[in-house]
Amino acid sequence: MSQFINVFLAVFAALFPVVNPLGGAPIFYQFTRGAPPATRAMIARKIATYGFVLLLCSMVLGSHILTFFGISLPVVRVGGGMVVAFVGWQILHQGNAPADRETDKNSQEDVDVSRIEDQAFYPLTMPLTVGPGSIATAIALGSQVSAGTTFSYTIAALEVAAALLGLVAISITILLAYRYAGDIERILGPNGTNILVRLFAFVLLCIGLQIMWTGASELLSSLPIPHQGAKLLGG
Repeated sequence: MSQFINVFLAVFAALFPVVNPLGGAPIFYQFTRGAPPATRAMIARKIATYGFVLLLCSMVLGSHILTFFGISLPVVRVGGGMVVAFVGWQILHQGNAPADRETDKNSQEDVDVSRIEDQAFYPLTMPLTVGPGSIATAIALGSQVSAGTTFSYTIAALEVAAALLGLVAISITILLAYRYAGDIERILGPNGTNILVRLFAFVLLCIGLQIMWTGASELLSSLPIPHQGAKLLGG
């Protein structure tokens, strides 16, 4: 039982700050502003489901997929970091949301719901909610769980169940944070929400650049150093 709790806490504690559903809620509300509450709740359910599937596939199949295509984890960080930084830059330069609540109500009649639904996977699920950092973390966690698995089928089953439960808990936090993102907006007000969105957009941009730098540093450190070979030849 202690192994079950340890694996569950390891998965949840490692992924929750990276996924950061509370930080993504204002950005989610910015994308779905003007949509009816029922539509927003439906999109939140989709994002939670897509996020669960992405994290599960990354944890179970991620390392095998990277090996099959000959892709290293640092390359995933560089490419994914570029996408995250680009999305953060776009949000940072979006126009302000309407500050007038009556205007926001009227915009519900004209909003293109199908366009908002099309954004449920990209960019709302990936990379805003489950980005390259989350995927890389899930791949690392999957490798740890599989490496720590013993020959006992009972312990192996407990570890798998605990990891799945950890992913379910992450998905529930995404659903709750996004489902009630409108309440956060009502508490903060339109201007406060706009400020918070810009703040998290800047943080998202910095996260993307940090992910890129981490991947680039790992790639550069793996390069051979020419002068070492010259020193060896020169005695």
